[in-house]
Formats: sequence, C-alpha cells, structure tokens
Amino acid sequence: MKTFSLLLLLLPAAFSATAGNAPRVARSTLAISEKNLDDRLKRLWDDNPFVLIGPSRGVYLDGYGVVMTAEVNLFTGPTMMMHPAFTKEELAHYRQKRSERLPQLKQMLVQAMAATAASLDPVPPDEQIVIVIFLSHYGWEDMTGMPVQLTMQAPKKKLLEAQRAGGAGLEAAIQVTEF
Repeated sequence: MKTFSLLLLLLPAAFSATAGNAPRVARSTLAISEKNLDDRLKRLWDDNPFVLIGPSRGVYLDGYGVVMTAEVNLFTGPTMMMHPAFTKEELAHYRQKRSERLPQLKQMLVQAMAATAASLDPVPPDEQIVIVIFLSHYGWEDMTGMPVQLTMQAPKKKLLEAQRAGGAGLEAAIQVTEF
C-alpha cells in the first residue's frame, strides 16, 4: 500500500517534468518544411493545378526523425460526371502521362529530401528524414504496375554529406520504396 501511495505522489511530478519538455523540433519549424514541400510539388507541372491534394503534414518522432506526408495527383484526368465514357486512346494517354511524371516526381523528391535535411537543424544527424507521397488515382484507372505510395528515407547525416559533395551520392543515400 505504501508503494502505491508513493506512486500516486510521484506520478504528478513525473507528468509535469515531461510536459514541460519542449519538443526537439518545434511545430513552426515543421510548418516551414511543409510549406517548402508544398511549393515544390505545386511547381512540378504547369498543366496540373491540382497536383497537391491538401497540404503536406510533418511530424517529428523523437529518436527516429521527421516524417513528411503529402497526397499527389500526377495528372488530372477526365471525370465521370463530365465524361461518362472514355475511349481507349484517352485511357492510354492518361496512363502514359502518369507514367512519364512518376520519375519527375521522384527526382524532385530527391532534391526535397536534401533541402528538408538542411532546414531541420534541431534533428540529430543520426535520425531519419522521410517523405511519404500518396498517389491519388481514379476508380476507372488501370493501376497495374503503378504505385499508390512512394516512400523516400535517409539518415539526415548522409543527406547533408551528399549535399556538401555537390549532390554526388544523394540518390544512393536515399532508400526508395514503392507500394
């Protein structure tokens, strides 16, 4: 019973000690990184004003690093409401545009990884920088061989070293996973 009473007395002290610790990466710092990623995504293609579906979101996980997420539309296709039936040529054109843009998106994300690492001073060098892109798609699309998610991940230290080397080894430092 004494142990339980002591635990009850110490519990509020433990909570107040942890509650007073500010996060290593401030929300305002993450917001700047989110905006930078959004701006890069919006500038990718002139013919797609809806490339970014909602704002990017970032979170710092103590001991792991920063994870940024965004949902992207590679190419705006016709909608069923305005265009109830698609020709084979229209579907092929749409798929071709998406296929062409995927490498362009990946290349931009490599640069975004380096920029994000450089802008997040509070993140320790041994922690990760991760960008996850969810690729939106339409129900009528043939998704065979097309990813619905891209994840790029690298230790901050490797990204900064590659950036200092003029970009040499930047792509090799990043692990890319497609789902």
